[in-house]
Amino acid sequence: MRSFMDGNFLLGSKPAQRLYHEYAERMPIFDYHCHLPPGEIAEDKRFQNLTDIWLKGDHYKWRAMRTNGVKEKYITGDASDREKFHAWAATVPYTIGNPLYHWTHLELRRYFGIEELLSPATEEFIYQTASDLLKTRDFSVKHLLEKFNVKVICTTDDPADSLEYHRLMGMDESFPTRVLPTFRPDKALAFETPHELNMYLDTLSRISGIETDSFESYIGALKNRHDFFHTMGCRISDHALILPVYRIGDKSTVSLLFEKIRKGNPLYSGEIEILKTAALLELGKMDAEKRWVMQLHFGALRNNNTRMLHSLGPDAGFDSIADGTVAVPLSRFLDTLENQENLPKTIIYTLNPRDNYLIGTMTGNFQGGGIPGKIQFGSGWWFNDQKDGMENQMRALANLGLLSRFVGMLTDSRSFLSYPRHEYFRRVLCNIIGGWVENGEAPEDYNLLGKMVQDISFNNAADYFGIDSNRKGVLTDAS
Repeated sequence: MRSFMDGNFLLGSKPAQRLYHEYAERMPIFDYHCHLPPGEIAEDKRFQNLTDIWLKGDHYKWRAMRTNGVKEKYITGDASDREKFHAWAATVPYTIGNPLYHWTHLELRRYFGIEELLSPATEEFIYQTASDLLKTRDFSVKHLLEKFNVKVICTTDDPADSLEYHRLMGMDESFPTRVLPTFRPDKALAFETPHELNMYLDTLSRISGIETDSFESYIGALKNRHDFFHTMGCRISDHALILPVYRIGDKSTVSLLFEKIRKGNPLYSGEIEILKTAALLELGKMDAEKRWVMQLHFGALRNNNTRMLHSLGPDAGFDSIADGTVAVPLSRFLDTLENQENLPKTIIYTLNPRDNYLIGTMTGNFQGGGIPGKIQFGSGWWFNDQKDGMENQMRALANLGLLSRFVGMLTDSRSFLSYPRHEYFRRVLCNIIGGWVENGEAPEDYNLLGKMVQDISFNNAADYFGIDSNRKGVLTDAS
């Protein structure tokens, strides 16, 4: 019987152990999609205690605590930080079988050197030890990123954002981690909610200096911000969709529908799809012109609990997996961009694992242009960000495409304690490949397989996104 989370945790064979320890373990991190607050990085924030850095904003933990019967006061309410930590410590022993149990103890070990298992019996020692360390200089945000050799971080940013914090970090030659923005125009495409959309478009008009009183000027305002983001080093866009959309309307129809919603009138579902398709196609064209990467996230049914949405707002742990039609609208959307010669490099993420083989085959339809892995099947996302989900995504990709060209792991996190998830991913990756070697399904060629592991861990992402992890300052070219 092996010890819990020993040095060969998740590594079930000798080849897997060798691939991880000799090739994957010390590779740097390229975190190309996350939700870390750029202001906290720029200001080199220090956290007051373990609750401050670990529990605030972590809806994974919040969901588990609610399921364990913890009252909302001790999750998002007005209880003290120490009381909230007690509620989490009391929940952790019940999370065995959930990835939270592994993540919790990986984070305690890798950041704080704490080997004890978190429970009510150990919570006082763990809370005090970690909280004391967090107050020291070595545990400021920038030092934490350096500790984990994070070379590049791509945050998630609204088109109306000033990106002032990114500008400050771009001028800081002493900070080795490169922090760049990602263009996420979800609010600008929220045609389902006319009132909120119009308030946002008024802001977009003010920031861009372009009145958004027609569909053409709306696209012009978005392009203005897209251009600005490019000067600030942005090379990635991101779009969150419940499901892929594709419904074509002629130019006059699109114009009339945009005027209708700008007057505050609601649209029918088909009309919403027409506007959203038209906008996404224009944004895809912008990405292709600048050689950006377009990310498509779909399959999340958000804010299911409307009572709690009204109480706490979004991103509070009340989201789940969506179902519905994926293949046809996704195919038509990609094909339209392809036929216009406007299809950028694209990463497709699905939250519903039933779609793994759908996405794995869809990506093969639109490869080309001499770009290795131009259309990517994105890493196991959100609820799939665990051992089974990662294995299923990578096995589907290997069976249907080229795992060796995969751009690998991202944190998709709001927490500065999430970087051990890259270790978790790399162990799972090495275990899959090592298992193939053990079973005679892959050669025991460590030059070949070691390079494959290192490429998936870091090198492929660095090449794919075209971002030099060693270069500081604001980019102005099209590289």
